[in-house]
Amino acid sequence: KHPDQRRGGPRADMVPEIAAAVGFVSSLLRTRGCVSEQQLQVFSGALREALAEHYKHHWFPEKPFKGSGYRCIRINHKMDPIISKAASQIGLSLPQLYQLLPSELTLWVDPYEVSYRIGEDGSICVLYEATATKPVSSYGMLTCKNQMMLGRTSPSKNYIMTVSS
Repeated sequence: KHPDQRRGGPRADMVPEIAAAVGFVSSLLRTRGCVSEQQLQVFSGALREALAEHYKHHWFPEKPFKGSGYRCIRINHKMDPIISKAASQIGLSLPQLYQLLPSELTLWVDPYEVSYRIGEDGSICVLYEATATKPVSSYGMLTCKNQMMLGRTSPSKNYIMTVSS
């Protein structure tokens, strides 16, 4: 039996989703090589706490898209305040962050799915995916989701726009 089923329903915690988001942002900082592993650990811890606090009353496993725009982490030539706050814990200034991170990044942290897009019309990549019952994605769920994701625009995920060719 998977530990998620302990409470007899979908899990209410955000641990794997937040871990995926934090790991992704940390890996972006790590690739530039000017942030030490120790700094990255402090940054990851600060970001994890900040996101858990920020999402506390905005996490609906039964309606994963509800609050998606609120939870979305965004850098759009303007730094997301949650990232800049965590970065300030390790002495990274805003100008440094702009150098280290993409100038346009959207990170959606939703129950059962964490995905990101670099650039305003880049493709959307899934970092973490789970279903309510098991932590591996089932193919059937993916196909119906893909139709929704193809025309997805930010910041809300479930807005469907027609893609004109």
